[in-house]
Amino acid sequence: MVSKVKRLLIGRPMKSNELDHEKLSKVKALAVLSSDALSSVAYGTEQILIVLVAAGFTAIWYSLPIALAVLGLLAILILSYRQTIFAYPQGGGAYIVAKSNLGVPTGLLAGGSLLVDYILTVAVSASAGTDAITSAFPGLHDHSVLIAVSVILLLTIVNLRGVTESASFIAIPVYLFVVSIFVLIIAGVFKYMTGGAHANVPEIGSAVSNVSLFLLLKAFSSGCSALTGVEAVSNAIPNFKAPAEKNAAKTLMMMGLILGIMFTGITLLAYWYGVMPDEKATVVSQIAESTFGRGGLYFFIQGITAVILFLAANTAYSAFPLLAFMFAKDKYLPHAFMVRGDRLGFSNGIIFLGVLSALLVAAFHGNTESLIPLYAVGVFIPFTLSQLGMMVHWYKDRPKGWQNKFAVNTVGMLTTLTITLIFIITKFSSVWMAFIFLPVVMIVFHRIHGHYLNTADQLRICPSTDKPCIKGSTVVVPVAGVTRAVLHSISYAKSLTENVVAVYVGFDEEEIHKMEQKWEEWNPGVRLIVLRSRYRSIIRPLVKFIDTVEWKTASTDHITILIPQFITKHWWQAILHNQTSLFIRSYLMNQKDIVVATVPYHLHK
Repeated sequence: MVSKVKRLLIGRPMKSNELDHEKLSKVKALAVLSSDALSSVAYGTEQILIVLVAAGFTAIWYSLPIALAVLGLLAILILSYRQTIFAYPQGGGAYIVAKSNLGVPTGLLAGGSLLVDYILTVAVSASAGTDAITSAFPGLHDHSVLIAVSVILLLTIVNLRGVTESASFIAIPVYLFVVSIFVLIIAGVFKYMTGGAHANVPEIGSAVSNVSLFLLLKAFSSGCSALTGVEAVSNAIPNFKAPAEKNAAKTLMMMGLILGIMFTGITLLAYWYGVMPDEKATVVSQIAESTFGRGGLYFFIQGITAVILFLAANTAYSAFPLLAFMFAKDKYLPHAFMVRGDRLGFSNGIIFLGVLSALLVAAFHGNTESLIPLYAVGVFIPFTLSQLGMMVHWYKDRPKGWQNKFAVNTVGMLTTLTITLIFIITKFSSVWMAFIFLPVVMIVFHRIHGHYLNTADQLRICPSTDKPCIKGSTVVVPVAGVTRAVLHSISYAKSLTENVVAVYVGFDEEEIHKMEQKWEEWNPGVRLIVLRSRYRSIIRPLVKFIDTVEWKTASTDHITILIPQFITKHWWQAILHNQTSLFIRSYLMNQKDIVVATVPYHLHK
């Protein structure tokens, strides 16, 4: 049953040699890896206005120079990450760059920040998409968390079906969103040119008495949330078709161009229409309503905006599993993240991302605004460390023309460092958790790494001196009665050795007497040892007996505990029986340095 449902949801298993078919073309990669960055158009301008409106309506003209500064930073980041793609074509982005040039701890900080950021990406995208839906249908506002979690579940299932299939699913709505925003911008500009804009919008340069540098910096840092997701292409280079680095670089440039045009257009329209932030209606919703009215085009734009905000999470679903794979390969995350699933994706990483992001949405009650500052800080730390790492890379290697590349990364590093500091200073009340969470994540990485090193050290052998130790064998079979499961186990035990003993734990004399009689009548040729338990515990007397056997035979025999277990035909039937054998096996495997094996006997009715 479980297998059939799995096949229905994620499809047939794929062969390992089909991996090349899972590589992305530029068209599909632009949709999958740019959905996060492109979707930020829906809330980037809004985040600027939310800060500026604190100084009054006349302050909204500052959104234009702030947007220009954001565009300048976007250009710097695009050029910087283009250089990173060619310098580190194996992918990994900030983690690989920082680890290679700034040391392992810095690499872990950059990579850990990205891993946390990808979880936040999914949570923010789901929450923002839900906001777009509730803007159009206010009656759904009370169900925001349920809608967001349901979409995360859907995206998790889609991504478990494989990179190519998820890209095919995502490409159409992403490109529809781009087209619809371009149509909105063109129609909005036309309306402005024909005198349809807000009549009382403040003029550029109007004096605003209560606007401070602190407020402007806070608004700028909020607008920089539109740049999250820019690094995703450099992280996921292995997902591209050959030549991977060239295709990745072209995709990155195209993404930057589209993002720049859309962000500029939405910011201009918001200013011309005098749009003010509203909890019940997003900025894009207000612009669309002002341009087209509350008709078919409005609802189409709202619908496709909600879809793209949901699908923005797919950037994280593409990049998180790859980055987690690299961490696991370096022994800083569990090796389970290195395992490819039936559809050749890193399924454990996809499931882990979906579960954590859903929990985050529930914890924050779907409040996008409270997640965005934490989300943006999580990405600007890797931005800064990546740029610094590339500066060190160019200075150490000094290839031809390295000075220009060094200058680009220097400007990028100083700019992103400034943004990070602005975020920390102006939004400390929203981002203070990062200063607790990131050190905890770093500690977890080091504990995992230490465990793997210790495990390898303890398991390592010396080929010249460490040889197998040939011993005899003593088999102990715990029995609960005279059954076919016991018969099956004793038959198997006697095929291994003649040194077999059965052990029965009894709670009262009547039970013990009946068991001894049945055993004597059956006479399987194996001695039965009866242990009396005063406190109705099976494990405690059994362990004491094993300790005795271990003390007597450890130097001459290997000790095997052979546990009989019958397997019911249907899973629900197992609930009707106590699972003593499972408890015995679990306890002994965790407490004793002996062989513990189970002999199954399958029931057919």
